[in-house]
Amino acid sequence: MANTSNQHHVKAKKHLGQHFLNDEDIAQKIADTLTLDGYKTVLEIGPGMGVLTKYLLKKDVTTHVIEIDTESVAYLEANYLNLASRIIEKDFLKYDLNEIFKGEPFAIIGNFPYNISTQIVFKTLEMRDQIPEFSGMFQKEVAERICSKEGSKVYGILSVLAQAYYDAEYLFTVPPAVFNPPPKVESGVLRLTRKPDYSLPCDDALFFKVVKTAFQQRRKTLRNSLKTLNLSDNLREDSIFDKRPEQLNVQQFIELTQLIEKDI
Repeated sequence: MANTSNQHHVKAKKHLGQHFLNDEDIAQKIADTLTLDGYKTVLEIGPGMGVLTKYLLKKDVTTHVIEIDTESVAYLEANYLNLASRIIEKDFLKYDLNEIFKGEPFAIIGNFPYNISTQIVFKTLEMRDQIPEFSGMFQKEVAERICSKEGSKVYGILSVLAQAYYDAEYLFTVPPAVFNPPPKVESGVLRLTRKPDYSLPCDDALFFKVVKTAFQQRRKTLRNSLKTLNLSDNLREDSIFDKRPEQLNVQQFIELTQLIEKDI
């Protein structure tokens, strides 16, 4: 097993957003956020030197890791021999994961690079049919945003889209000091658990479009922010259009999408 005291083996690269976690207790705590319910395979994004990986490998699941940094890949291959055949040296955002998972369910976990963390969530939402669970570490304010409810200042596109399909829980906060190099902000760990019935009673593509369009002008009422959808005057008289996007909960966004579906 690798020893995290060998931190110098891989240098953190700023352009990859790397901050290596070097606290064993927190690594184990993150690994333990997985319930292992509804899947037998886990994908860790950005394992670095494997501080989280070693705890995943102890669990009763098959762990794959995806890592774009060649230096980290070489380190993992040398130190985790039983993982070597399941290291995917690719860019998570561009790689077709079904080359590995063949349509089977899998969970996602990771200490996510801050610079691509929201894109990781969007890709997870696209693959929601295969991903029953997702947990990991984000910049604290991003984790809070994903888990926030209507009426909050940070409630937005990510909150609504993630919570339409998943139950979102903010689990715990991680201080900068446990990373090498320390980031300038706190981190937050969350878990997304797919809802038992996650199929929406409206068109998913339209739902995404309505939510994104509404929050592009979050200070305006929906009557103004959704102008580009060319809705009928009759529909725009509905009282829901008097509200601003941050006032609508997920269910109301679904109902709004249903109204628009009938109108266009």
